[in-house]
Amino acid sequence: MEGTIDILMAKAKAAQSAIEDYTQEEIDQLVRVIGQVVYDNAEMLAREAVDETGMGVYEDKVAKCRGKSQTIWHNLKDKKSVGIIKEEPEKGLLYVAKPKGVIAAITPTTNPVVTPMCNAMFALKGRNVIIVAPHPRSKKCSAHTVNLMRNELKKLGAPEDLIQVIEEPTMELTQELMKAADVVVATGGMGLVKAAYASGKPAYGVGAGNVQVIVDRGYDYDQAAKDIIAGRKFDNGIICSGEQCIIAPKEDHVAVMAAFERNGAYYIQDESTVDKFRKIMFPEGKINSALVGKSVQYIADAAGVSVPENTKIIVLKPQGRGTADLLCKEKMFPIMITLPYDTFEEAVEIANTNLLYEGAGHTAAIHSHNEEHIRQAGAVLPISRLVVNQPSSTGAGGSFYNGFNPTTTLGCGSWGNNSISENLNYEHLINVSRIGFFMKDTTIPTAKEIWG
Repeated sequence: MEGTIDILMAKAKAAQSAIEDYTQEEIDQLVRVIGQVVYDNAEMLAREAVDETGMGVYEDKVAKCRGKSQTIWHNLKDKKSVGIIKEEPEKGLLYVAKPKGVIAAITPTTNPVVTPMCNAMFALKGRNVIIVAPHPRSKKCSAHTVNLMRNELKKLGAPEDLIQVIEEPTMELTQELMKAADVVVATGGMGLVKAAYASGKPAYGVGAGNVQVIVDRGYDYDQAAKDIIAGRKFDNGIICSGEQCIIAPKEDHVAVMAAFERNGAYYIQDESTVDKFRKIMFPEGKINSALVGKSVQYIADAAGVSVPENTKIIVLKPQGRGTADLLCKEKMFPIMITLPYDTFEEAVEIANTNLLYEGAGHTAAIHSHNEEHIRQAGAVLPISRLVVNQPSSTGAGGSFYNGFNPTTTLGCGSWGNNSISENLNYEHLINVSRIGFFMKDTTIPTAKEIWG
């Protein structure tokens, strides 16, 4: 494999040179077709992803392919990213967008189709080129996705090598790519993200998720249950922004759990049974990768526990908050925990404790009609996103129902050892030159006016 990265880099730079004079309209045409090809082939690509990785739910992956391609393109299509993108005559400033170069996109096995698509759309929007390094466990469906996008570029007369993929990925090749590229976008495990930041290149990574969900007093508990279950069961729980812990009012906890059971959850309080799940999900304290993205029935069978056939998610009663129980960590399964709270301040403290155990900087959710409580949670918790009154797993990454930038890469700020505390988008993959004119007619304030 010697020389592989050098060859990919040379092709990438030649391709980028060919589009340096493309207009905004020409660039947007490229971005559009690589999103639409995933939309048009959603069923095939979803099937390939499930078959190759053994993770997730076919129908949910179809929905993800269609939903993400639509929301991302809808968000990108009217944005300026070529030439002068903004003018501020009152400040005498012009803003000029310029590409960053070769983007190395490290993509996870949990999202092997949509993450390459998303990163490619962002990269090309800024006239960059992109080289995808897929997870070895999902290399075939990721490579097929890239090749479909390359074919669409060819139809438009654009260089296919604007998007490339390492077809036989290894950790060594991935590390070599990160050192050779101009910018790294790393979506995956924390070890990979740390390697990206250690590459010596500007890097955008993600942190661990562990979404804490506060159910406020006075909210419709059935509605909360429906939204939370929809989020937790989506793609068998492998979404990093998926709900993890239900934090519910102590005096209504029985009623809240009854609402969950009415809507397809199976609540387990018996400690000996809970421990069976704890041991199978976290052997030796670490997440069981063999169970990630598996169904409720598959995990229950592995734990030796019988659950109703139509169970959508399992809810477990932990021994306490934070380090008191491994179950307070991120669980990439259709399984949640629940903890009761007395005051709303305690609800926020429970969420904070669990986030500091794992998942700080990522996302929390709240189901509430109390504006003050919503603002309080958003102000206090160490999070980059607070998702309000909607499923978190499908909302935190942006949707038509909120204002978050549609993306597959969710930055977690300094809490999660990330460089951004927002959703990655094309703006992170462009350089901006600022042209500052001399403003000879400016009125200079006096020292007294400045200092008061």
